[in-house]
Amino acid sequence: MSMNYREHRYTSHDGLSLYYRQYGTGDHAVLCLPGLTRNCKDFEGLATNLSADYRVITPDLRGRGQSDRDPNWKQYLPPTYVRDTWTLMDELGLERVSIIGTSLGGLMAMIMANQQPQRLRSVVLNDIGPEVPVAATVRLLEYVGRTPPQPDWASAAELNRKNYEIAYPDEAQAFWDRQARAAWRQREDGQVLPDYDPAIGDSARRVAKLGGLIRLLQRFGVRRLQGINLDPWDNFNSMDMPVLVLRGAHSDILTTDTLEKMRRARPQLEVVEIPGRGHAPTFEEAPARAAIGRFLAAV
Repeated sequence: MSMNYREHRYTSHDGLSLYYRQYGTGDHAVLCLPGLTRNCKDFEGLATNLSADYRVITPDLRGRGQSDRDPNWKQYLPPTYVRDTWTLMDELGLERVSIIGTSLGGLMAMIMANQQPQRLRSVVLNDIGPEVPVAATVRLLEYVGRTPPQPDWASAAELNRKNYEIAYPDEAQAFWDRQARAAWRQREDGQVLPDYDPAIGDSARRVAKLGGLIRLLQRFGVRRLQGINLDPWDNFNSMDMPVLVLRGAHSDILTTDTLEKMRRARPQLEVVEIPGRGHAPTFEEAPARAAIGRFLAAV
């Protein structure tokens, strides 16, 4: 085990045992929230880098990595993950944090900024905005929870390369080996499979089907349901803390159109484009590291 971090567990409101890592110490805590099918390993390099100056916490959301799977797959939803995150912050006695959120993690940060803005010092949105194009959503939903087990690590790395080469062009084999080790796990029979509950895909597809109903409610003037805004733009527009957006230069999740709308809504928004990247930058890129370092120091 790496000596960069300490491993811990906490219990969710509904009794699940959830895993997180802590790097470094200090008064300024940074909470790193991963993408839909990812886990805390995505932040290992960045968290190690930041731990000289900050206390960095990297959780596995329920159903991912070393956290328990939810017996009720319909609870795999952003409001549930947000509730878990507040529980973790309360457990650690964290009154205020900076959040670095990739994709789903960024959507969570927007919800949190709307619910308890006083507890967010600043937010880094990694390749996500309040709007995701339909085509990109369809692309994601086609594979989430449907990736077959692979016979070994080399096959997993090769499948990863095939699926994501468009987002990370010109990367050497070592990159794909690292990506596989971060997002996959090995079973006792030797087979290697994605390190998350496949039911997360079922939940995401169910939410997509409910999209029409949500739009209908919005047309009738319903803006909130069970304390959550139905329109993610309402969450984004309520963010009054400093926000940095990282965008992969050829991302299909955070388009230039959406980014322009975000800038119009929030002229003080700080934006850094990461060249040679789609969805999503990995935080290993020098411009991403430099931007996050500057942003957190200024806050």
